Amino acid sequence: MADDPEEGMLSWDESVFRDEHVFEIDYVPETFKHRESQMESLKYALRPAVRGSRPLNAMVRGPPGTGKTTSVQKLFSELAAQSDVATIRVNCQVNATRYAVFSRLFEGVFDYEPPTSSISFKKLFTQIADQLVEDDEVLIVALDDVNYLFYENEASDTLYSLLRAHEEHSGAKIGVIIISSDPDLDVIDALDSRVQSVFRPEEVYFNRYGEGEIADILRERVKRGFHDGVVSTAVLDRVAELTAQSGDLRVGIDLLRRAGLNAEMRASRTVNSQDVEDAFETSKFIHLSRNLKNLSDSEADLVEVIAEHDGDQAGDVYEVFHERTELGYTRYSEIINKLEKLGIIETEYAEIEGRGRSRSLSLEYEPEAVLDRLE
Repeated sequence: MADDPEEGMLSWDESVFRDEHVFEIDYVPETFKHRESQMESLKYALRPAVRGSRPLNAMVRGPPGTGKTTSVQKLFSELAAQSDVATIRVNCQVNATRYAVFSRLFEGVFDYEPPTSSISFKKLFTQIADQLVEDDEVLIVALDDVNYLFYENEASDTLYSLLRAHEEHSGAKIGVIIISSDPDLDVIDALDSRVQSVFRPEEVYFNRYGEGEIADILRERVKRGFHDGVVSTAVLDRVAELTAQSGDLRVGIDLLRRAGLNAEMRASRTVNSQDVEDAFETSKFIHLSRNLKNLSDSEADLVEVIAEHDGDQAGDVYEVFHERTELGYTRYSEIINKLEKLGIIETEYAEIEGRGRSRSLSLEYEPEAVLDRLE
């Protein structure tokens, strides 16, 4: 019936999604577009591993949401299907120390976690290397979000251990891919001299996607993730426009999913422009949410204090932070530097009468948005 008010409405057991998993951040698409040259550069670096030799090391750089992790995951999947090369990707945002990185490598090599009792790093490293030699296996390690190792001053020690493995353990063959999303981090300059002398990686840069490329990629997600007719061309174009403004493809992927959920809340079979606009108010903070989620308790405490004292002088903020956490000024300064590198806060120096040169601390986002996502 053309005038039936129930026409076009979803019933309780229906969904606009064909496969909602397509819109999860860790989904690796079957079709991976607009990164052909970067993929070829990485294949060039990794090809020796297929022949049983140590591969070239690689440094993958570019802004967040430009396909860096997906490229490496795609190549690792291909290597697993077509060769005996072992591959392990370590999320350094979660594993931000040398010991944590090698614990994940141990788990990847042995298929179980290392003993929780105080096993030394040297023993952990030796067991990994010895197993690789015994199996005559090449290992490629991807340090994803390696910038977090730099924030914790763990990058040089971690890379040095990996790059010198073949010298300390004859026959060990390990290649390293580092993936950085911090445009202000000069990786090579930030490493100490002993690492610089041995780390000469192939550099692969991932530029931001253009709006047309974004639309093309998201169109493929829509095709696989939604039922036919759910997302119109006009709605998809708006999603692509908002995504291009953010510069992060992950915003668009999350935006499509949330817009679909908004449509379902209305029991609608189609996503409209208002669903998109409403979803963007959340999706635009995906990078902030990801960074906040992985902060330690003391780091989150400082973010909360700054949100409550936005724009105050660093000394005044420290007094509140110290009262809450009992941590000293050295650790306080370290956390400030990390939060600034993450783009969560900004610092501004100025001459203050009676206090000399001082710096103020401010959030890069609205305090309410930050506090909402800390809960």
